[in-house]
Amino acid sequence: MTPAVASAVLPLLRRVDAEHAHDLALRALRLGLAGRDATPDDPSLAITLLGRRFANPIGLAAGFDKNAVAVAGLARLGFGFVETGTVTLRLQPGNPRPRLFRLEQDRAVINRMGFNNSGLDAYLSNLAANAKRPVPLGANVGINKVGADPDRDYPALIAAVAPHVDYAVINVSSPNTPGLRDLQTEQRLRAILRPVAAVADRPPVLVKIAPDLADEGVAAIVETCVAEGVQGLIVGNTTISRPPGLRSRYASEVGGLSGPPLFSLSTRVLARAYQFANGRLMLIGVGGVSSGADALTKIRAGASLVQIYTAFAYDGPALIPRIKRELAASLREAGFAHIQDAIGSDAAHLTGRE
Repeated sequence: MTPAVASAVLPLLRRVDAEHAHDLALRALRLGLAGRDATPDDPSLAITLLGRRFANPIGLAAGFDKNAVAVAGLARLGFGFVETGTVTLRLQPGNPRPRLFRLEQDRAVINRMGFNNSGLDAYLSNLAANAKRPVPLGANVGINKVGADPDRDYPALIAAVAPHVDYAVINVSSPNTPGLRDLQTEQRLRAILRPVAAVADRPPVLVKIAPDLADEGVAAIVETCVAEGVQGLIVGNTTISRPPGLRSRYASEVGGLSGPPLFSLSTRVLARAYQFANGRLMLIGVGGVSSGADALTKIRAGASLVQIYTAFAYDGPALIPRIKRELAASLREAGFAHIQDAIGSDAAHLTGRE
């Protein structure tokens, strides 16, 4: 089965509840029913980061495969890398349903899932089954809603996933766990990162931040991460804001908004993070990417890698080869021979600080 054929069944999935459709998609991926992208990636898209070669910079964001049950199936679709999780130490059912809403007129999603996952033991078992890692693999880690101690739990999670992944992400930016975003303050973040830095044989560590931060908050996070040995940032998570013009009847639902309405906000914060970091951190851009042109905008804002989620949920596996073709073409049209040449080239313009 090709990705295009697999994507053709998406209209059928949209007839069922969004969360049920997501579970069915994961099952199909786990069973190898979602197809394979056998087309070689354009050499202009390859980049080496975090000690691994990425055949292309298009990755799957955390939240899609929380329990790492479909890593092999996702890798076959042509992603340059896959990020699994968010995983917590203990099994967590998450928030009450309904908690996932399609804003179809806006091609957006609102979720208030609440870090629902099967817990660390199940997650590690699934990671161990993918020891060969055909593409770079990331683990996104978070804390339980009840009984958590961030200064203890984040280092424990990083130590546990270290043998199984190419990088790990500290999630302090989901809006759906009470108090989590408070961990983005300089003092609280430093208290987490210092014991993480002491973890033996840890993989490269990144921090995932919210797109709702003011410039001074971004600057403080950048300096804290640099000081505590973090390798990069993911910018950003879902937004609690509601940009004007949303048309869906679900637009007022509580939770984090993702998809195209998030694009401008997340891209500006990305560009500011790039300017503040000044080459000291590697950045991953995520938020509203649905085309190769969008991906290039993120790269020109300062991202070395780009993640997608909502567009993948809407368009299915056919999106991956399309977005890679469009990105390679957009690079050439903009006069870049390689994605490395484009990183950060438009950050000053995007922030109005030329």
